[in-house]
Amino acid sequence: MSLTAAELQTYLHALVRGDLKLATMIWGPPGVGKSSVVAQVAAAHGLDFVDVRLSQLAPTDLRGLPVPESDGQGGGVSRWYPPEFLPRDGRGILFLDEVNMAPPTMQGMAQQLILDRRVGSYELPDGWFVWAAGNRKEDRASVFDMPAPLANRFLHLTVRPDFDSWRAYALGRNLHEHVIAFLTFRPELLHRLDPQQPAWPSPRAWEMASRLHRAGLDATPAIGEAAGAEFSAFVRLYEQLPDLGIVLEGRGAGLRLPDEPSVRYAAVVGLAARAATADEAYHAFTWLADSAGPEWLQLYVATLVSKFQAIGQLADLAELVGRDERLATLVQTTLSLTESA
Repeated sequence: MSLTAAELQTYLHALVRGDLKLATMIWGPPGVGKSSVVAQVAAAHGLDFVDVRLSQLAPTDLRGLPVPESDGQGGGVSRWYPPEFLPRDGRGILFLDEVNMAPPTMQGMAQQLILDRRVGSYELPDGWFVWAAGNRKEDRASVFDMPAPLANRFLHLTVRPDFDSWRAYALGRNLHEHVIAFLTFRPELLHRLDPQQPAWPSPRAWEMASRLHRAGLDATPAIGEAAGAEFSAFVRLYEQLPDLGIVLEGRGAGLRLPDEPSVRYAAVVGLAARAATADEAYHAFTWLADSAGPEWLQLYVATLVSKFQAIGQLADLAELVGRDERLATLVQTTLSLTESA
């Protein structure tokens, strides 16, 4: 079952709400956001979250160590002392990451925990979900085959890169507007796996790139040479932008939107990213309505709606809908497309 990050999140929310403690395997290329989605679902439901990287463990790290205990009569037994990272109580998600990067002996040990919810003398509390994640062979990751009995006990979900899902996440996380604008212009660079290079574009890499760029550093170490060069060239286009602050204040009547498409992407996304109130969002909309065609208005509204939804600014969105019939129509179109996707 192939899902976008947003669809995966919706599916996992449903598992939690239904209290369906079915072992769930999430497949996808490196950097697509598998672990981030699981962590967000756990936080949304107030669940504890334990992230275990199986590829970094030995079998005894999961089962625990045998410790002799005397019976007081010259004999005794060995008891397995489980590791401290396994949960003892409460409710949460035990996330076994990099499952198929672990060697077969480690996968066999994990199989007992996944199938029987216990390993050695340890038993997983009833309030915990067991979910796992791994990379696919086609991603050129160093993976082992998953044993058939283990694979057959999982629900299998595949997450794929999707720009709309990432944009909503990026706006909610306040990633740099230059990064969001660039990927709006070049969405095919959201994820471009290159196993021959140490750095390449992925949702995870672009989040690192945003932090580097905000600090005034080159983003190339995160996203690679080719994407880094394109991104740097795009950032230089911002010098051609009109003063977006004046537009947001409602004083942009004398300003003109440049004709170059890449600059327009930068301006439109920049306005949506910077609009902090319903007034600023409406001023930008009316300016664009006079300066650009309908496709640019639609892009502005789609970005704005994603942002307001991501940060919970729904009151401002509702106020905007009531101000202008054209704006209301575009918002409704955006919401309809989102629901049908």
